[in-house]
Amino acid sequence: MLKRIAIGAGSLGMACLLVFLALAWRPAIATVDPPDKTNFPPELIAKGEVLAGAGYCAACHTRQGGPPLAGGLALRTPFGTIYSPNITPEPETGIGRWSLEAFTRAMREGVSRDGSHLFPVFPYDHFTKVSDDDVKAIYAYIMTQPAVRAEAPDNTIPFPFNIRFLQEGWKILFFRSGRYQPDALKSAQWNRGAYLAEGLSHCGDCHTPRNMLGAEKGGDAYAGAIVDNWIAPALTDANPSPVPWTEDELFSYLRSGVAPLHGVTAGPMSPVVHAGLSAVPDSDVRAEAIYFADLDHAASRTSAIDATVKEALTKSGLGSTWEYDPDARLYASVCIGCHYNAGPTPLAVRPELALNSALTLPEPANFIHVVLNGIGVSEGGLGLVMPSYAAALSDADIARLAAYLRRTRTDKPPWTDLEKKIAAARAQRTSN
Repeated sequence: MLKRIAIGAGSLGMACLLVFLALAWRPAIATVDPPDKTNFPPELIAKGEVLAGAGYCAACHTRQGGPPLAGGLALRTPFGTIYSPNITPEPETGIGRWSLEAFTRAMREGVSRDGSHLFPVFPYDHFTKVSDDDVKAIYAYIMTQPAVRAEAPDNTIPFPFNIRFLQEGWKILFFRSGRYQPDALKSAQWNRGAYLAEGLSHCGDCHTPRNMLGAEKGGDAYAGAIVDNWIAPALTDANPSPVPWTEDELFSYLRSGVAPLHGVTAGPMSPVVHAGLSAVPDSDVRAEAIYFADLDHAASRTSAIDATVKEALTKSGLGSTWEYDPDARLYASVCIGCHYNAGPTPLAVRPELALNSALTLPEPANFIHVVLNGIGVSEGGLGLVMPSYAAALSDADIARLAAYLRRTRTDKPPWTDLEKKIAAARAQRTSN
């Protein structure tokens, strides 16, 4: 009896394995001669350039200081480091011999030209929603860029996660192929914003928490997540900012990097705004703002904005008087010169800390990174920079500042283990 059960179980297992292998197998798509750049219409290339910006192709496929799109950027995941590949039209190390069919399959199904599965760090689960015309335009743009010979370093994904065909299991569980379907109850602008955000711009890739297998949690879309040890805040009404992200605040932030009632871009979000979306027209940035403002129900919460801003400005001068508080004096000596606002409205070039998103998040990660690293000329808004205080302030000093501002500018509970978290961020900064 036991022997029959064992044989039956073995046969069933073998059958399942064969079915899985059949599902996982993808044929290679034949190489082609590198396309003649003159065959692509200029208007198609121009359209593709805008779309490639919206998809942040260069942000992920360009290592720091390297040639655009030549790959080599280290993408650190819980499973190891994956290096972005070269997607310039170089025939041997890039994708110069990829046909439009092969490029489209990679975008839509996460399968390389040779038939191997791509790791989902490449957001094909979002790109599958992109239209045929837009994929064609992106292909035209990429194939007309300078070819660069460059090999990406080997990934460090350990066994068994480095087995490509096992990615089919991930796809069975979490990936659904299909183009974006407009919502008939929403406006054309809303649908345009949703199309970009859910598809090409893959906003959920950073702002949606992931499960233990690295897939976005479907029931927690845009609920916030950790990216490169920064917090990508929630894009829903769960966002803890003192005032809601309205359409105008979102547009200003995504267009210029500055939202007067929230703060400026920093960390991983800076290249999204200043390198990616900078190529996108105002109409598309506005569409994304409309989509996310609707998602966080900002319109239903605007009535409290004036009162919240007024209250925040009453706190702006704290630390400027003769207060018998050593933490206030530290704040006055380091921060108040650039962050004080006299009112009646906060100035964009003087981010008001009582309104700043970094201070109201549940963890101090973003605050710590900004204090340690500062904000460079290419990261924040035009003419808005902040020096690094990594050398000027000790971990204990930064912890005192964080605790003081959290205590005096927000109604949130104190952050814990500040010095330990600051030391970890400083160590990460040194290792980078």
